[in-house]
Amino acid sequence: MNSKELIEINNKKRKKLTAENLAYYENMLVYIRLSHDKAEQETEEILSELLDHLLDAQAEGKTAAEIFGDKPRQYADEIIGELPGIVTKKRILMFIMGILYFMAVFSFLHGLLNAIFYYAFGLGSVYREIYMGSAALKFFISLPLLLGLYYLVIQYLRWSCFQQINKIAEFLIFWVFGILSVGLFLAVLYFVPDFGLKFELPFYFFLLMGCILFLTAQKVKNMV
Repeated sequence: MNSKELIEINNKKRKKLTAENLAYYENMLVYIRLSHDKAEQETEEILSELLDHLLDAQAEGKTAAEIFGDKPRQYADEIIGELPGIVTKKRILMFIMGILYFMAVFSFLHGLLNAIFYYAFGLGSVYREIYMGSAALKFFISLPLLLGLYYLVIQYLRWSCFQQINKIAEFLIFWVFGILSVGLFLAVLYFVPDFGLKFELPFYFFLLMGCILFLTAQKVKNMV
């Protein structure tokens, strides 16, 4: 079975767990899956084995803590240490896929917002002035920012797996993080000056490019 099939089976089997065992197992599952540098197939296979083992133990009246111990993070780290890493080809494809998705969303939103401001509020123009120099600089600044923010989110989610966090506090954390993230990208757009060759492109060009880039990213995703 491939990783997608294993995930589907895992989702169905998890429903058989008690609330206590489910919470314990799902924390380990999220923590292990977020080890993004590990091979997906082997990761899902070991998660499936852990679930089967837990279901068998549950049938005998045992809890997840009794089977895996009262230090789930340490146990999960040991499992992660045994998993093989992603092969170089997949790493490259995943990186390309991420860039394509980023460019697709950026391009589509650029065209969509331009259309909304023009047709709904009479602001701006059908055409948008694009300076190649500043566009390239904005991209090369935004990309590492995006990667850095992605890394912070992953690390927070992994840390929170085995923590009892107040829901309101967690909401506030994500709200502040979201505001700061948007602010960073807006600052890049605002402070980078216009320079380089200038082109005037209609908003539907960006919508079309966004769709093309998204479909290309989907094809790359199927290759991973």
